[in-house]
Amino acid sequence: METNDLAKAYASKAKTVQATLMRNVYTWMTLALVITGLVSLYVAKSYTLLSMIVQNQMLFWGLLIAEIGLVIYLSARIHRIAFSTATLLFIAYSILNGITLAFIFMVYTMSSIATTFFVTAGTFGVMALYGYVTKRDLTRIGNICIMALIGLIIASLVNLFLHNSMMDLIISGIGVLIFTGLTAYDSQKIKHLLTGEDMEVNDTTQKIALMGAMTLYLDFINLFLYLLRFLGDRK
Repeated sequence: METNDLAKAYASKAKTVQATLMRNVYTWMTLALVITGLVSLYVAKSYTLLSMIVQNQMLFWGLLIAEIGLVIYLSARIHRIAFSTATLLFIAYSILNGITLAFIFMVYTMSSIATTFFVTAGTFGVMALYGYVTKRDLTRIGNICIMALIGLIIASLVNLFLHNSMMDLIISGIGVLIFTGLTAYDSQKIKHLLTGEDMEVNDTTQKIALMGAMTLYLDFINLFLYLLRFLGDRK
């Protein structure tokens, strides 16, 4: 009887810890999205900053390289750096991303950007919830999406030189499907990483949750950008 009570207590504790960590994942992801949105709006409304970025290609590419560098550094060093440092780097990444995304306000109307954001939020929410609650193993779907993403990146680079509008439309459609699938897969993967009877809310698990937040943040941003190509009204 005592053994059963102990098992139930451990199970209850594990669920509480998992719920806390998953809540942290979505809190950090939401915070990063808010920071990115506010920075984008600020830069878009500043003619000086916007013209500086648009007219200086070295600066623009430098910002993009810095973003990629931050993601690579965080992924490779997450277990060796302090949690506070990882958090600051995530915030820095969301700020840099906000700066580089400011250009969408030059291309699309504010109303269509807002509409696309809510469509993205709805799609993301449904797929993240599906990934969290489904008992189906989404590993195969995730692997397919990752392989397709590599092909998508190559096709996008090729189309930079071809400037083919039909190919751009196809790439956008495939991009929406890929990041819709990755949202469900990543949600399930994060849940599994944060599952276990010996789980505790400490620096190690907090860093896992933070990387989960960054993963879902990237899924959301990319899904938003690909949907914007379909739903966005150009100025």
